[in-house]
Amino acid sequence: MEYVINVIIILLIFFAILLVKKAVIRRMTVFEYERGVKYVNGKFETILEPGQYWYLPFLVHIQKVDIRPCFVSITGQEVLSSDGVTLKVSLAAKYEISDPNIAINKVQNYQEALYLELQLALREIIGTAMIDDLLEKRNEFANKLMELTAAKIQALGLKLLSVNLKDIMFPGPLKQIFAQVVKARKEGQAALEKARGETAALRNLANAAKMIESNPNLLQLRMLQAIGESSGNTLVLGMPSQTTPLPMKAKAGKTSKPKQIEEETQEESSS
Repeated sequence: MEYVINVIIILLIFFAILLVKKAVIRRMTVFEYERGVKYVNGKFETILEPGQYWYLPFLVHIQKVDIRPCFVSITGQEVLSSDGVTLKVSLAAKYEISDPNIAINKVQNYQEALYLELQLALREIIGTAMIDDLLEKRNEFANKLMELTAAKIQALGLKLLSVNLKDIMFPGPLKQIFAQVVKARKEGQAALEKARGETAALRNLANAAKMIESNPNLLQLRMLQAIGESSGNTLVLGMPSQTTPLPMKAKAGKTSKPKQIEEETQEESSS
């Protein structure tokens, strides 16, 4: 009986130790795409690399931070260009957390701060640009925007990876004007190509006329070539009026009609 009581006491002590250990000591796993921000008594101590850590929750607090690249989108920003046209510009940016200590401890909300920095830089760049330059050099403006904001965003503990201008939207009347400009440009290109084709055709005809003038036999050769290439067509050739017809040779055993008339006349005269 005493043996059974001792075993029960040992089991109770063991479970009590497990409960105390679970309540006092905790385990945390920091994955490859994360970093851990460790605080001891509420003060920042270090950045934890990927791995498994044991800590006392009443003394230590660990906050995990995802360092994978993220995207932020700024849509429908109404910006006034340097030539007085109101545009709606959309922007997309890719970033990642480069310093978790600064991003978590020095900035209240790094995502809102990043959004505001990009928004102000976008207004500054578009406000000093002409519409034509903005349409033709969109990539250059994106690079300029990235250079302008890189240092400020780095101060937030972030790293700006890329910036792209997604959409540039114009007011309704201005859209129609640009559509008419594009249409006129395409019609001009079509007319130019047509004129070039007609010029080339006339040049070829002039060269052919010069060759025929210097050598008339080329015209007959070209005609024979056309006859050889044609099939199932009727070709009419004009002959000069002074051409002597070729005599037709009579077949054997047949007498022509004029000869029969001459013989009949001789028989009547003899009778």
